Amino acid sequence: MIVGVLKEIKVLEKRVCMTPAGVIAMKQNGHDVLVEKNAGTGAGFPDSDYVSAGAVIVDTPSRIYTESDMVMHVKEPQPAEYDMIREDQIVFTYLHLAADEQQTHALIKSKCIAIAYETIEKENGVLPLLSPMSEVAGRMAAQEAAKYLEMPQGGMGVLLGGVTGVAPAIVVVIGGGVVGINAAKMACGLGAQVYILDTNLARLSYLDDVMPANCFPVMSNASVLADLVARADAVIGAVLVAGAKAPRLITREMLKTMKKGSVVVDVAIDQGGCFETSRPTTHAEPAYEVDGVLHYCVANMPGAVAMTATRALTNATLPYAVDIANKGWKKAMQDNREIQRGANVIQGHVTYQAVADAFGLAYQPVETFI
Repeated sequence: MIVGVLKEIKVLEKRVCMTPAGVIAMKQNGHDVLVEKNAGTGAGFPDSDYVSAGAVIVDTPSRIYTESDMVMHVKEPQPAEYDMIREDQIVFTYLHLAADEQQTHALIKSKCIAIAYETIEKENGVLPLLSPMSEVAGRMAAQEAAKYLEMPQGGMGVLLGGVTGVAPAIVVVIGGGVVGINAAKMACGLGAQVYILDTNLARLSYLDDVMPANCFPVMSNASVLADLVARADAVIGAVLVAGAKAPRLITREMLKTMKKGSVVVDVAIDQGGCFETSRPTTHAEPAYEVDGVLHYCVANMPGAVAMTATRALTNATLPYAVDIANKGWKKAMQDNREIQRGANVIQGHVTYQAVADAFGLAYQPVETFI
């Protein structure tokens, strides 16, 4: 199989979907790899490293799409790429389709095989290709909250951990999954008073065991959420419904009860966001203000730490990419239910229920294609 590694074109996205070590693994399995020029430069991998690993460097994304059986990205294909995607071509990347109707229709029109990193799922519910970036985004969320609470950024001027004789900031983390626990760990490490909310009692019991003394796991409901949001200096949205649009848990009315100069960080923005006032931003213009509250809603947070994020991501994605390349998408899905769950669009049909539901589209079970 010919595998194409595309350069990211989303604003200030420096990650790359495959390291030179990944190229070596592909070559060892009998596959050829095309790498778009300068695809890995931002993550610390010059073209010469890819050439040494056995890849062929090409100048344009159009050639990658024209010659590759499977194309790989980190972020979703951008509008400029839609018409390049070929029928029956495998597109393997983060897609987040439930929050992106334009891309969904483009992939349907292309009749490609669209496999989403974020919906590959193990039997126990773990999302192995989402988890590494969730770790990165969760840890960054606490850092960004601390940064935007500073006055030069427009915040109220509160130090997350406080100092002797001065109380620390109150940080509320909504969701106790991978993003939430990493955000809470970082905020706790900085000395904040942290409340982490979830609706799963077993998860809360686990968090109570493993988190430090300045973290308070709390059962989430509308009343508790409203009370804590009003008291918070920073709120981190870490809610995930796999493959589906994120629930809007913080309304505009709740936002109005927050302190002026407080901060919200919406890590769920890739899936539509969990604050009513959220809209996607970029690393070029990461934050905006609504009702005196700063909103940080960057849709590709890990792109800011491309060297770390690229290595973490490719550690997770490479075994699946090799499996798909070795067997082809049909056999890979037959043999591996995790990959099967990653199928979002196949040959013009939506094969992921939550995506179909988001836009009122017909749903076709993936089993009908394999």
